[in-house]
Amino acid sequence: MLKDHANVMALFMQAGEVVGRKKLQKMIYIAKKMDVPFSERFKFHMFGPYSEELSLRMEELCNLGFLLENKEDKGNYYQYRYVLSEEGQKFLDLYQFDLPETGELIGSLNGQSSRFLELVSTLLYFEELTRDEVKEKVFTLKKKSNYTEEDIEQAYEFIESLRKLVH
Repeated sequence: MLKDHANVMALFMQAGEVVGRKKLQKMIYIAKKMDVPFSERFKFHMFGPYSEELSLRMEELCNLGFLLENKEDKGNYYQYRYVLSEEGQKFLDLYQFDLPETGELIGSLNGQSSRFLELVSTLLYFEELTRDEVKEKVFTLKKKSNYTEEDIEQAYEFIESLRKLVH
């Protein structure tokens, strides 16, 4: 159990701050698809792949004081910012964790918008389908997001660039 918590904390050690719960979910899902050893299980949800396990793990890490959560009122919604705490860093200094050095991958993911990562993670979720079938899924399931053919092409190019980073 602690290994899985430590891996999530190690992501923050490499990423620094992550802004947004949705973005964090997508970063971990995409990293997992790039063979980074995250154990969380994901199901397809309204905003793409989602892990209830990860949500609970984040809550536990915040309650333990290993991650700091800053909730910002943006008027019609709340935005969450996460960063590794000093206590979390001390824990990682003492604990052996499995997360390899993936700073470049994590940094690349963290530099994208959550909307774009939602598209990338959706493409990866349905990657066993043909590209045409995946596009149809995106245009059907993500109709309100108004993704374009260009957005999808950019997302596929981004996936290829990530694969080159890790292999």
